Amino acid sequence: MTQKIYTHERFYRLQDAQPLAGAILTEHGRIKHIGSLQQVLEVADPDATQIALPGAAVLPVFHDAHIHTGLMALEKLAPDLDGATSLAEVLTRLREFAAAHPGISWVLGGRYDANKWECGSAPHRAHLDEIFGDRPVVLTTVDVHAGWANSAALELAQITALTPDPSGGKIVRDDSGEPTGLLLESALTPVTELAEAALTQHLPELLLQVQQDLLAVGIGHVTDIDDEKVLRAYRRMREQQRLHLRVHKAVRAEEIDIAITEGRHTGDGDDWITVGPVKFFSDGALGPHTAHMHEPFADEPDNCGIAVTDEQTLRREIRRANSAGLAVMVHAIGDKANTIALDVLQSVRDIAAEFGLRNRIEHAQHIKPADISRFKTLNVIASMQPCHATSDYPLSVNLLGARDTLHYPWRSLLDAGAHLAFGSDAPVEPANPFFEVHAAVTRQRRDDQPPGGREPEQRLDVLTALQTITAGPAYAAGLENDMGSLAVGKFADFIAV
Repeated sequence: MTQKIYTHERFYRLQDAQPLAGAILTEHGRIKHIGSLQQVLEVADPDATQIALPGAAVLPVFHDAHIHTGLMALEKLAPDLDGATSLAEVLTRLREFAAAHPGISWVLGGRYDANKWECGSAPHRAHLDEIFGDRPVVLTTVDVHAGWANSAALELAQITALTPDPSGGKIVRDDSGEPTGLLLESALTPVTELAEAALTQHLPELLLQVQQDLLAVGIGHVTDIDDEKVLRAYRRMREQQRLHLRVHKAVRAEEIDIAITEGRHTGDGDDWITVGPVKFFSDGALGPHTAHMHEPFADEPDNCGIAVTDEQTLRREIRRANSAGLAVMVHAIGDKANTIALDVLQSVRDIAAEFGLRNRIEHAQHIKPADISRFKTLNVIASMQPCHATSDYPLSVNLLGARDTLHYPWRSLLDAGAHLAFGSDAPVEPANPFFEVHAAVTRQRRDDQPPGGREPEQRLDVLTALQTITAGPAYAAGLENDMGSLAVGKFADFIAV
């Protein structure tokens, strides 16, 4: 392969804040030399191609440490309910969608946010029945921790008045005991699994569109959280030489037996697809009041959230994963969920060390002060999404009130020596790393609210924010020798901005 020389006045290697005016020599997809143009020319082949990069700066590509590319793909088939501020507006959009997309196939997704609707307006299956009839529909909330199904979808999933609430979930019912169509946490799973299975045929082509969307904003590496269908699609893209993202592919807890049977180990793979950690859930999310808290929500004094997976099961399954050479990532939003997750990861600390595994907590949004130092002590990575801190405002303030808990405490975690890895959690948030950097640096939404930033003492400087979405995810994936900065031997993956 012909060597290439890329030149620019500002290469930000991100090992420090100082830009380099010079050149990068690449060969076989990796950086062979970096320095002044004269230094690079001295070691380059005579026929090396020279390319002047445009833009104000050159950076390593971003690595989104927590993203659902399969869900992003299927959202391209869904009605757009994002930003709707009332049930009436949602129903209007759904009528327009049904008219524009007739048929009998499942309708899945939508990203509605009932927390932004006027008080007293609750979605009901009857609303969807009136618009879609017998066509099965399940609309998911912006955080994908709750859903709204019509009667056809409930019937296909065999959810009736006699169906008990599953462990770690809730079927919302009316006064007569009939399901309203609202499903929380694990109660949603049977319906979404049916919908996803029915829409799988569209996944490969939709993922190609998602790939282009991500590359367009500078994301070249992802830690993907979705299921085996997505892994198979990525493998097919690789075989067809259509895969241009590097994918660290997580395993869903429900599919751990497949990974163990195949002998997968976290970190195994090639330049394009590597085995990631196994995803477990400790709790739910803030919006549907299912985040597991030490104290109750301010507006629901009898509700401390949901333990989506009980602690005994978490201990057993995480030990099984680590013992098989698979790292784990534990979803924990509430402060009690984080305490439990840390307790469980402490119990497998020796196993993780034996296999060289880097276990993680996903989101780590609300943490008791006493738990901050445990991330470093236990070598647990905090995989966080800065935009959650800003998009949750003022909801999180209203729901959690004043309590002895740190909220989205990335500066506290860094100061305590923890490793951070930033991502978007797309499609929950937009898959745009520049939005994440903005939120990390300002602690504000993109409309500059709140003034001065939320808990401004937790803000990061720009360099650190960039490192946590490049080097941080690379370290979390065990790929710090291959990616995360511009250095000799690493992938020649960089962007001009």
